[in-house]
Amino acid sequence: MLQLYQWLCCHVLITLPTWAEILFQIALIGNAGVAECEKTGVIYGCMLTFYQVRPGQLHMIRVLYLSGDNDMTDAAAPQNEDFVTIFDDTYNQPDCRAYFRMMDDLDYRNQHHATAVFRAALKEMERVRGVRGSARVIDFACSYGVVTALMRHEVSLQDMFARYREPRFDTAVPEEVIKWDREWLAGNRRPDVTAHFTGIDVAKNAVAYAVDVGLLDEGYAEDLGAAHASAGLQAALGACDMIVECGSVAYLMPDILDKMLSMAGGEKPWIVTSPIRGNERAQALEVMRDHGLEVEVLGGPFRHRRFEGEDEQARAIENARAAGHETDGVESTGHFHAQLFLARPAQEAKATAHWPIDLPGPQVR
Repeated sequence: MLQLYQWLCCHVLITLPTWAEILFQIALIGNAGVAECEKTGVIYGCMLTFYQVRPGQLHMIRVLYLSGDNDMTDAAAPQNEDFVTIFDDTYNQPDCRAYFRMMDDLDYRNQHHATAVFRAALKEMERVRGVRGSARVIDFACSYGVVTALMRHEVSLQDMFARYREPRFDTAVPEEVIKWDREWLAGNRRPDVTAHFTGIDVAKNAVAYAVDVGLLDEGYAEDLGAAHASAGLQAALGACDMIVECGSVAYLMPDILDKMLSMAGGEKPWIVTSPIRGNERAQALEVMRDHGLEVEVLGGPFRHRRFEGEDEQARAIENARAAGHETDGVESTGHFHAQLFLARPAQEAKATAHWPIDLPGPQVR
């Protein structure tokens, strides 16, 4: 029997060989298509969603980067017949344990560095717009709410990793985890972050968890690449002051980003995102500019996570160089690196030098 596992991650792990080695088709898979895929093992794609099909199973996955002839980055696929590293059992669970343990194992650092800048940008936006206490933030591709957890609470990414290493989480049922997390987070709220947070992700269980534990004030399990936004999500986008996204600007694909900004009110939201170097989308940045936003790079590249081997490092270096980046002292050190981008309406694009934060760079851990 075919099993469909639907998932999305802000920092998806995926590796593919060159396009010449894979057949991609922009098509929805119907019953006939599924049968054919079972027989041939072909990979099909639908907008942002890719389907990896093997005999007896169908996996729906998200891709970081969909243009060019280079290998995919930000992943380590095992050296076997699989084209991708699949974490279906991680990204759409009733609670976040497996997700944070996976991130811990891979030494993720992006969220640690990016969310500090997100929080500084939020404070500046509140000051500029005079919306302190009423600002509304959209966390795009929110997954279990890790970005909101770090923005809104006095906890670090290492605190999160250490928490889910505790033995009690090995045998707890989801209801217990949700109760413990709700209480823990409530006791660590930052009094200086009063914004309203709304999350968007296609992973229904992950969004439900983030709402249940109080990370998100609203959550929408919707795929803007495949369907129109619900009335509730349209209203949330129409009222938002800021959009944050951690992992890859490719998630903010041009068409989806254009939809979101078109649904925003007359005063366009600020956007802060931290894509992996080589996975940034020039088209997405152009969409921001088309909507009247000025886009700038904040700080230098910083660690995203470690490489799992020389092959993965070679692919990452190739992709980064293809995007025009110098890799000596960056990807050459053994880690994927990310880069922060900030987009604001032209009339609000003030200098960032006075922000109370040291912007990350290659030397930060």
